[in-house]
Amino acid sequence: MENYDQQLNKLKSGEIKKIYVERDNFMLFRDSWLKREDRKYFVGEATHNGNINYRYDETVL
Repeated sequence: MENYDQQLNKLKSGEIKKIYVERDNFMLFRDSWLKREDRKYFVGEATHNGNINYRYDETVL
């Protein structure tokens, strides 16, 4: 399985459309996300039970 650094890079490049992060893995995702200067462009949308779908959107301010 890919780590979240790789998945975030793929999401930014458009290779994938979303990253699904389960509640139990959020802190692992957060560690990778916080290292990025472009983190404001990764938009999370909460789903059931605290899980989150992330997408990349450069139009977000």
